[in-house]
Amino acid sequence: MPSMTFIQRDGSSRTVEAPLGLSVLEIAHRNDIDLEGACEGSLACATCHVVVDPGWAPKLATATEDEEDMLDLAFGLEKTSRLGCQIVITEALDGLVVRLPATG
Repeated sequence: MPSMTFIQRDGSSRTVEAPLGLSVLEIAHRNDIDLEGACEGSLACATCHVVVDPGWAPKLATATEDEEDMLDLAFGLEKTSRLGCQIVITEALDGLVVRLPATG
């Protein structure tokens, strides 16, 4: 099964199973990772904001205009910021690394 790593707010890392077809947000919730997702993945907020490791960013599908609009509301936006609800695990993303941004 694919895996992914979350770099948590305290700097620690946690590698978890990442079932194909699930979003980063869903995987975080399944593993008690502190990623809110207030809109439950409906692309109506930015509370599942993650920062994708720069080496992985080019492997992701391009963010939609709707995702970009929501990211504008995120605190601590970085060049590789994405919404966790919009990153769906594929075989090509086995090993993905994302960091939880500092809270505002």
